[in-house]
This record gives sequence, C-alpha cells and structure tokens, in this order.
Amino acid sequence: MSIRNSYTLKSITLLSLLCILLFLPGNAFAQSYSFSLPEQFVDVYWNDDGTSSIDYLYVFVNDVSAPPIEFVDVGVPTRDYDLNSVVAYINGIELRDIERSPYVDPGVAVGLGEHSILPGESGEVRVFIGRVRDVLYPDDQDSEYVSAVFGTSYFEPGSVHGSTDMRVRFHFPPSVQPEEPRWHASGSGWPSEPEAGIDDEGRVTYEWRNQNARGDTQYFFGASFPAKYVPSGSIVKESPPGAGAGSTGGVNPLACLSPGLIPFLCFGGFIALIAWGAVAGQRRKLQYLPPKIAIEGHGIKRGLTAVEAAILLEQPMDKILTMILFSVLKKNAAQVVNRDPLELEISDPLPEGLHLYEQNFLEAFREKQSADRRKALQKTMVALVRSVGEKMKGFSRKETVEYYRSIIERAWQQVEAAETPEVKSKAFDENMEWTMLDKDYDDRTREVFHQGPVFVPVWWPRYDPTFSRTLSGPSTQPTMTAPSTGRSTPAMPQLPGAEFAASIATGVQNFSSKVVGNITDFTSSITNITNPPPKPPVSTSGRSYSGRSGGGSCACACACAGCACACAGGGR
Repeated sequence: MSIRNSYTLKSITLLSLLCILLFLPGNAFAQSYSFSLPEQFVDVYWNDDGTSSIDYLYVFVNDVSAPPIEFVDVGVPTRDYDLNSVVAYINGIELRDIERSPYVDPGVAVGLGEHSILPGESGEVRVFIGRVRDVLYPDDQDSEYVSAVFGTSYFEPGSVHGSTDMRVRFHFPPSVQPEEPRWHASGSGWPSEPEAGIDDEGRVTYEWRNQNARGDTQYFFGASFPAKYVPSGSIVKESPPGAGAGSTGGVNPLACLSPGLIPFLCFGGFIALIAWGAVAGQRRKLQYLPPKIAIEGHGIKRGLTAVEAAILLEQPMDKILTMILFSVLKKNAAQVVNRDPLELEISDPLPEGLHLYEQNFLEAFREKQSADRRKALQKTMVALVRSVGEKMKGFSRKETVEYYRSIIERAWQQVEAAETPEVKSKAFDENMEWTMLDKDYDDRTREVFHQGPVFVPVWWPRYDPTFSRTLSGPSTQPTMTAPSTGRSTPAMPQLPGAEFAASIATGVQNFSSKVVGNITDFTSSITNITNPPPKPPVSTSGRSYSGRSGGGSCACACACAGCACACAGGGR
C-alpha cells in the first residue's frame, strides 16, 4: 500500500480547497501510514541555461505503529527532466533504486531498500534532480523578465502530522545582480518578503522559512529575474496544458461542486483577493528599497546623510523632500520667495559641497510648470533611493537601521539636555535633520520648547519670508539680559516653540498638497520603479499572474491552466 500525494495549485479561494479535498486519490483515506516531517528543506537552482535543479531534503520520523517507509516519491515540475541526473541518499548513504514514479506524474520514485525507515525510527532523505527543462515562462508584467514559480511537495492529510520546519531557497543564475530579482507574494504564515543573501557560489538567493508549516499543505513561491541571463529558446512561449491532464483523466474539477455554489465561491475568492491586494499594496507603497543583500559580517553602513538615512528608514516622502529643502537653505543654495505655493530663488552660482540629490532637487524647482516639477522631483527621489540601495550593498540593513535610530535618539538627548534656551536652540539647529526622522517629531518639538522660545537659526529667514519682513520693523528686534553684566543686548530672533514646530509641519504639508499633489500617488510612482509590486502567486482562476515555472500536468490537477509547480512526493 502506498502513500500517494496529490498536487493542485494553491489558491486563496475556497473553491481550490474543496477541489483538493474532493480529488484526492481514493486510497489516500485508507492509508495506515503515519509519520511526522519535522524538516523539509528545498533548494531550487535556476541555471543560466534556462533549466532548474532541485535539491529536496526530508526528515521523516515514522510512528511506532506504522508500517515501514520503503519508497519516497518526489514530483518534478515538468515531464522534460533527465532521470539520469537524479541522485538520492538516506542518512548520507547513496541509493541506487531510482525510477519514474508510478504514483506521481511527473515524478521519481526512490527505493530505500534495506535502509527503509522502520516503525519508531527516523531518516533523512535527500533527492537531487539535476536537470529540469521548460520551467521558465515570460513575465506577463515585464517583457524583459522571466517568471519562476515553485510549489512544495506535500503528503496526504492523515498520513503526516505535526508541524514542519520548512525552508525554500531560490538560487538565481550566476550573473543576476542583487537588485534585479523581484519576489512574488507568498501565502499566509510565511514572511511578507524573502530574505536575500549570497550562496557559496556567489549566486543571489531568496529564502522563505516557516517553522510552523504543514507537511500536508502545498506552498507556492515565485520570483522574476531578467530574461537576458538565460537563452531565449529556454523560455516556454506557449500556454501550459489545461487542467484535467494527468491522473484525473481530464475530468473537469468543477463538476465536483453544485453549479449553484460556484458563483458564490468565485465571488468570495475575488473579494478576498482584492482585500489582500489592497493591504499588501498599501504596505509596499512606503517600502522604497527592494529586498537587498544583507551579509551580517559586513556590519553597519556608516556615513549616510540624514536624508539618505530617511530613505533607509522609509520616512514619508513629503518629510524627506522638506529635509532636502532645509538642507539647501542651510547651505545658502536657495531662498524661499513664496511658501504657498512654494517657490524658490536659486543661488547662482551654487555653493560647493552640495550632494547630488540636492542639486537635482534645485533643478526640479527651475521647472515652472507644476507637472514638470513633480516629474523632476520623482526622478530626483528615484535616483536617491537607488543611490542608497547601492551604498547598502554588502551591509546589514537591520544593523544599519538600528544604528541610525540610535543617532536620532542621541540627537534628541543633546537637545533635551541643554539648560538654556540659547544652547537648546543651537543644539536643535545642529541636529534638526536627525530629529526630524523621529516619527513623533512634531509632538516632541512642542514638548521640548513648551516653556521657552526658540532662537531661530540664522537661515530661518531664507525659509520664512514673512518672518524676514517682520524682523525689518523697528520694534520687533528682541532683547535679552546678559547675566554677567546686566546690560541689554540684541539677541537672536525668537519664535514660540509650538509656532516653530507648527511652521515646519506646515512646510511638510505644503510639499504634500502644493508641490507633489497626492503624496500616496507620488510615493507610489517612485516605489513602482525602485521596488516593483510583488506578484500574487495565483489568481482566483488558478492562473499565475506572473507566468509559470512549469507546464506539466500534476497528479489530480484542480481548476488550473497548468501545474506551475513541482508535483507531490511521498513514501510507500
């Protein structure tokens, strides 16, 4: 008696779940096999010749009352694979009994022979399939990319129990650069995005891991990478075979449901897909940087400016633009001539020492038409994000973020520790860019200055023309008493702390409403370039939005245009 595994595309709709249950082979429910699968690791290598290599590692723990596990059947994404490239091991011992599986189509059967996993014992089974063809499909959202999707193997409900520490790792072709791959959305219970890395061969990797996965559930993972790294002839151009091919004998899986239920199930899946997409999309709109290589041994990337750190910390885009504005005003590179709408008088010649993003920012404000200005600001921010991404290569993003958060806190501590309004204002001016990175900047500024004035920075009149005009009046020059002499001397111009903080907040709002328009749309126009939206693994009809990493039929296919996955494996 054998444990047979059934494969179907995993969809977020109830329709697919019902089909999985209803189309399991009949003898699956009669099995006496019972085991746990504490670990299942899969490495998928996308090779530069357009093929894939798949390395499965299973750890089986057979129950005391169960029969021996004598065979393991492992699915293959397509029928076009090289059986001679398959090697298998149990507990490090090479196995010779390898053939095409009579139960999983397409798939391979590995006989454990004298090394069968006896009742109460455990065994580590590794199966490496060296060459699988027809696994890459055109990315239907970018003609210059190919799509690679992989589905994990799983076992019949009832035969496997307990949780599984499951890891799926993609290894991209050797020439793929760290910033080029694009991850697809993974299912519930998995990380929202993969962890990027580099393997021992120097290949870029994406890794998904879930220590509470299930061995009787199939999970899908996908990514896209530039098509230029594989031969064009290796990319499958035609549509994958339709559903029904394989062991189902062409039976229409929709026949398993009452016709009256299908519209409700499809509508429910459609609503769920929209809700999922909305939540994921809103979160991604503030993620400027795509997953980057994070080699922990290289540690912290020091030396970023406050504006660059703002990109890394994914601060709101209007705040970042306001920080750049303050930066060019401090350097006397520009002066505000009108705050609503914002208009700048740009210095000629420009002072030395401006960062490239500051120069691009000023060039954008030379544009007279608002639409042209928004477009130029968009290009400025795209270039800034990409520059930060380049600087972060080879450094730990997590450690770097924590490092700059500590700088922000130290900046506030310097301001709060000052004992006089003058010293406090000077510290605030010197640390202004860093304190602005605090999410509670407005409230914290009001709290710090609630009992005293702010002696405004010397560059403040270049930001607030009305303040400059006020200073020109004969009666507005403030005075202060010097404690040492008692003489009344001219002092730095002052503003109430709350008014000062409110003025900066107004500046941020003006950028949002008067300069770039809808800030969400403006931010999205940038992230769509620097961090393209992840692609859902499947739609409600079972089709992949992003292409498929296989086209062969799977055992018991359900409501799909073709099984874009590796098919199931099991023991017998």
